[in-house]
Amino acid sequence: MEDKIKRFKNKIKEKKMLDSMLALLQWDLETQAPKGGYKLISEMIGELSLKSYNLTTSQEFYEILEELKKSINVLDDITRRELELLEEEIEKIKVIPSDEYKMYSELTAKAQGIWEIARENNDFASFAPILEQIFNFNRKFIEYRGEKQDVYSVILNDYEKGMNIEKLDFFFDELKKEIVPLLKEITKNKRDFQEKIKFQVSEVDQKNFSNEILKYIGFNLERGILSESAHPFTLTVNKDDVRLTTRYIKELPFSSVFSTIHEGGHGIYEQNIAEDLKETILSDGASMGVHESQSRFYENVIGRSKEFWYGLLEKSKFKYKELENLSLDEIYKGINEVSPSLIRVEADELTYSLHIMVRYEIEKGILSGEYLVKDLPNIWNKKMYEYLGVIPKSDSEGVLQDVHWSCGLIGYFPSYALGNVYSLQILNAMKKEINIEGVLERGELKKIKTWLEEKIHKYGKLKTPKEIMIEVTGEELNPVYYIDYLKEKYREIYN
Repeated sequence: MEDKIKRFKNKIKEKKMLDSMLALLQWDLETQAPKGGYKLISEMIGELSLKSYNLTTSQEFYEILEELKKSINVLDDITRRELELLEEEIEKIKVIPSDEYKMYSELTAKAQGIWEIARENNDFASFAPILEQIFNFNRKFIEYRGEKQDVYSVILNDYEKGMNIEKLDFFFDELKKEIVPLLKEITKNKRDFQEKIKFQVSEVDQKNFSNEILKYIGFNLERGILSESAHPFTLTVNKDDVRLTTRYIKELPFSSVFSTIHEGGHGIYEQNIAEDLKETILSDGASMGVHESQSRFYENVIGRSKEFWYGLLEKSKFKYKELENLSLDEIYKGINEVSPSLIRVEADELTYSLHIMVRYEIEKGILSGEYLVKDLPNIWNKKMYEYLGVIPKSDSEGVLQDVHWSCGLIGYFPSYALGNVYSLQILNAMKKEINIEGVLERGELKKIKTWLEEKIHKYGKLKTPKEIMIEVTGEELNPVYYIDYLKEKYREIYN
């Protein structure tokens, strides 16, 4: 048995090494590689992805798993969970021809460069053909698996175990019923709270403040780094090398503040997964929904609270000098103004999930055949007007604004909305044990980080999202807390 487990661990180490190399290439591609280098990096990603595929689907690996499964009752919890997840992964990819797997990996690596140029040039037509290929590959890969559910429900379940169209339709219908009317009510009583926080800040000062905020909320910069990219993201090589990006807009200094806090939430999760999971495939978030719950919790529940800013301005060593002339109430209302916008990552907390609803309905429509990729700009604009009352003046600020589809992340967007819902359930549970307002006012964010680490972070993928949410909150996904929170918060701000 010891020999079998050792062989298994060696294979896992080899797989993680490949995944780490892929992560480093991806980081380079999205942060500093010149456009002329995209082609070679795409090919390198394709080659390494194929090696990972071949390792995972090899007869040798399969035989090791089968041998261990015979003695599953005597295995420790970590090895047992690894076996379970690997079996699921193998079932998904073994039906995909290896040449198509490699082709798709190269395609998505190449697509990111094409998307970036298309966005710069406001040229959706140049991006549409490769985007159509990405959707077609995703549809085909699911069809290879012979699943009985519709294609999109299978994809949603891959990101969030147990999720499907029916459950998300219910959630978004509740948003339409509760939040869209509230948004229209607020829009009629428009207040210019943001005017107070509109000032220009140099990129250098924004960088300094971003790093100060990361340290303040508990991200360890000795085991992580903050860089820049066109679209903020978090990438983990391992728990001791967690890389975040943000972006700096001179006239919108709070843009970098909140994207930094958001990615910091992801990074804190990754850095605080238990040490005994470090060399396993469990050293990752329980699901994308749970992962997003941490980033959205830090960004919104904490970062947009009045108490957080009181503590930050009292305790931080670096701050924008312009904030010294503002009252706490002016800052709080400024960062929480409801203003339907075109750009998702700049969206206020109330309208954010409506942006996700637009993308969810589009993905569902393309995969069902209801929509064609070439028609996406018009479809996008109509939905933005229907739900948010705004229409993009260009595709760059419309259908081309997100990098996700070019990366092949079809079905990922709903994770943000699920993260919002989870985050408020987590807040409700945390309040029973911690005086959150007092902790934030005193700048004691370590208490919040420790609570999250003990309840969620340390388990990585050892537990399922359902297990974590039931253990932490006492129930499965429940949108009531999120919707009530939004209604209460914004009715108070807008009287």
